Amino acid sequence: MNRRFSAALFVALVLSAPLAAQSVPTPIEHFGHAIGADRQLADWPALTSYFEALAGVSDRVAVDTLGPTTVGNPFVMLTITSPENHARLDELHAIQMKLADPRSVSGDEELERLLDEGKTVVLITQGIHATEVGASQMSANLAYELASSDTEKVREILEHVILLQIPSLNPDGLQWVNDWYMDLVGTEYEAAPLPWLYHPYVGHDNNRDWYAFTQQETILTVQEAHNAWHPHIVHDVHQMGGNGARIFFPPYIEPWDPNIDPALTAAVSQLGTYMAAELTAQEKKGVVVNAQYDAYTPARAYMHYHGAARILSETASARMATPVTIPPEVLGPGRNFNAAERSWNFPNPWEGGAWGLPDIVEYQRAGAMALLTNAARNRRYWLENFYGVNKRAVEKWESWPDAWVIAAEQDNSPGVTYAIRALTMADVEVHQAEEAFAVGSMAFPKGSWVIPMNQPYASFANTMLEIQEYPDLREYPGGPPQRPYDVTAHTLGYLLDFDAVAVDGQLDVSLSPPVPVPDFDFRLPERLSGEDAPRVALYKSWQEPMTEGWQRWVFDQHEMPYDTLHDADIQAGALSDYDVLIFQAQNARSIKRGHAPGSIPPQYAGGLGGAGGSAVQAFVEGGGRVIAIEAATEYVSDMFGLGVSDLTDRLPNTEFYIPGSILRLELDSESSLGEGMRSEIASWYWRSSMAFDVDDPRIRVAARYGSGDPLLSGWVLGGEHIAGQPAILEADIGDGSVVLFGFQPNYRAQTMATWPLLFNAIR
Repeated sequence: MNRRFSAALFVALVLSAPLAAQSVPTPIEHFGHAIGADRQLADWPALTSYFEALAGVSDRVAVDTLGPTTVGNPFVMLTITSPENHARLDELHAIQMKLADPRSVSGDEELERLLDEGKTVVLITQGIHATEVGASQMSANLAYELASSDTEKVREILEHVILLQIPSLNPDGLQWVNDWYMDLVGTEYEAAPLPWLYHPYVGHDNNRDWYAFTQQETILTVQEAHNAWHPHIVHDVHQMGGNGARIFFPPYIEPWDPNIDPALTAAVSQLGTYMAAELTAQEKKGVVVNAQYDAYTPARAYMHYHGAARILSETASARMATPVTIPPEVLGPGRNFNAAERSWNFPNPWEGGAWGLPDIVEYQRAGAMALLTNAARNRRYWLENFYGVNKRAVEKWESWPDAWVIAAEQDNSPGVTYAIRALTMADVEVHQAEEAFAVGSMAFPKGSWVIPMNQPYASFANTMLEIQEYPDLREYPGGPPQRPYDVTAHTLGYLLDFDAVAVDGQLDVSLSPPVPVPDFDFRLPERLSGEDAPRVALYKSWQEPMTEGWQRWVFDQHEMPYDTLHDADIQAGALSDYDVLIFQAQNARSIKRGHAPGSIPPQYAGGLGGAGGSAVQAFVEGGGRVIAIEAATEYVSDMFGLGVSDLTDRLPNTEFYIPGSILRLELDSESSLGEGMRSEIASWYWRSSMAFDVDDPRIRVAARYGSGDPLLSGWVLGGEHIAGQPAILEADIGDGSVVLFGFQPNYRAQTMATWPLLFNAIR
C-alpha cells in the first residue's frame, strides 16, 4: 500500500505514546470560533493545519496528502482508528484487499480468519459542492470528537472501524466560496451567489464524474481512497434546498440500477433507516427517508459497483453560513413525502422557523456518528456482506454475458482508449487478445480487448457497456412521468462512438495479463491549431453555466487556443480580435441581464445588455461566426429574427419527455459540420435540449434526430414528436453565419461521439 506521510504524521507515529498524552486542540482553540457558528467559515489552510495538529498529538489520527487539486491545493485524507489498529494498518489493509477479491481467499478457514480479524472500512466524503458549506466545516468537529473522546461509543468505533475521511472533495471551490462569503459578511451583499463556478471546471457537476473520471479530484478519490481500500460503506455528505425536510437518508426511491447487487440495496436501506431512527430518537425533527433521490446512475455512485453501500445524506441549507427563517406555509409536497405532514418515512415533521449553519453541522455530525456506530456494532455483517457481493460477481450473475469484447482496429480508436481508461481506472480487469479469434460468426482481430464477467467489479463493466432500458415510471397510473433524479443512460459505446459486443461461451484465445490504465491523447484537428487557426472566444457570464466549464475543460485537454470573454469585454469591442464566438447552454434572459443590480457587487451585475447584443450582431454581420447551444439558441435566433422555435415547448410531459437519454442523430451529407463523420451517430438529449420548428428560408438543416424510433439508450416518452426533426441548424447572416445546436454536443465531457460536430462548426 502506497502511503505518503507528512512530516507531522511521521512524528506522530514515531512518538505516539508521549504525544497522545498531550491535550488535543479543540476547534475553538485552533480556529478562534466554534465550528458551525453563524457567519463564520474556516478556510482550507485553517482546516488542513487543524488536521495536522490533531495528527501531531493524537495516536488515533493520521493525515495523508493524496495529491494536488486542479489549482494546486493539497487534497487530503484522514485515517482515524484506534492506536492498535494504526499499528497494524498494513495487515488490516491486506485483509480488506483479500475480501475485495474472493479469488485470493484459499478456503473457508482463511475466510473465517479474515472475517474475524478485519475491520469495517468507512469512507466519509464531504464538501463536493462548495456552497454546501456545512460538511467540510463539520469534518473538524467529527475528527476532534474521534481524536479526543473517551466515551464507550467512540472507543467502540475506534476499535472496530477504520475511518477514511476526505474533508473536502473540492478544496479549490471551498477556498473560493470561503473568501467570497467572508469578504461580504456584514455587507448588503452577504451570501450573494459566487459569480463563477465553484469548481475550476465543472461546478456542481463534480458529483456526476464517477465513471468518466475527468477531474483531478475524482481521480485522486477513486485511485487513492476507493481503489486503495475498497470501503464497505461510503457516506457522501451533502446539502439540499431549505424548504423541505431537514435531512434525508436512504432508502432511495425507485429505480435502482439492476446491475447493483440486491444485498447492497438491502444494506443501504437498513443503514439509512438506522441513521434516521437514531436522529429521530435524539429528537431531531424533519428526518426523511425514501424520498427525493434514486440510485440509478453510476455517475453518482461508483461504490455501488465496488461492493460498498453508498449512504447519501442531504441536509437542508441556509444561505451558506447566514441563518434563515422558513415560514411554515412554504413547507409542502416533495418527491414521495410531504414536508407539512407526518408519514411513515417522515415521522416527526419540522414546523419551520430559524435554521442555520449550527443546525446543519449538528445534524451532519449526528448522522456521521450514527453511521459509524452501526458500522462498529455490525462489523461482521459488513465484512460478510462485502465479501458476498464480490463473490457473487466472481461467480458471474446469470443475467450477465460471459464477456464483453471491444474489437481492436475500430475507426474511433480514441473512443476505445477512453473507454478502456474508464474501465481500468475502475479496477475492472481488461485483457488483450494475443491472436485473432472468433465467437460464433463474429471475428475479432489480435489486440481486441476482452472483459471477462467473472470478476469482482463486473457490475461496473456491465452497466457501462450495456444499453440502458429505464423503466416507464409515473407519478400515478396514466399520469405524468416520475422525474429521474439525474439521467437515464450512460452507455459508453454510444457516448464515445465505438462498438462493444456481449459474448457467451468459452473464449478460445490467449489473453494478456490485465492491462494498466492507459494514457489518453486528446487529438485536436490540425486546422484548429497554428497561425491560421480560427480565433475562438467562449462567452463567460458572471452567471457562468456548468456547460461553459465543461467546454473549457475539453478545449484545455485538447490544448486548443481560445479566450473567455466577459460582458464588459464584448461591450468594449473585444470581438474584433476573433473569428468565432461560442455561447454554451445558457438561457437568453441570463445572457442579456445576468445578475440583478443590488443582488451582487456591482462589477458582477448585469449581462451583455443592449451594447453587448449590438456588438454580437455586428460581429456576425461583419463576417464572424456564432455557435449557440441549447437554451442560448433563443438568444441568437431572436437577435437575427430567425424563424426558429422549439417544437417540444408546446408538448406536455405526459406526451413528450426525455430526461437524459441517448438518441440517433442523422447528419446531412451536404453540411460541412459532418465532415469526416458517419451519416448516423449517437447524440445526447435531455431536459434542456430541443428539436427545432423551422420557418425561415435562410436556414439549412445540418442534422436531424433519428427517424422512426430515435431512442438508443435510456428512456423516451413520445419520441415520435422529434423523430426526423431538425437538431442542428446553420444560417448565413450578412457576411457571417450562425450555427444552432438543439442538443448538447459536449455533455459532461462524455460525448466524444459529437465532439467533432462542434470542432467542425469552428470555422
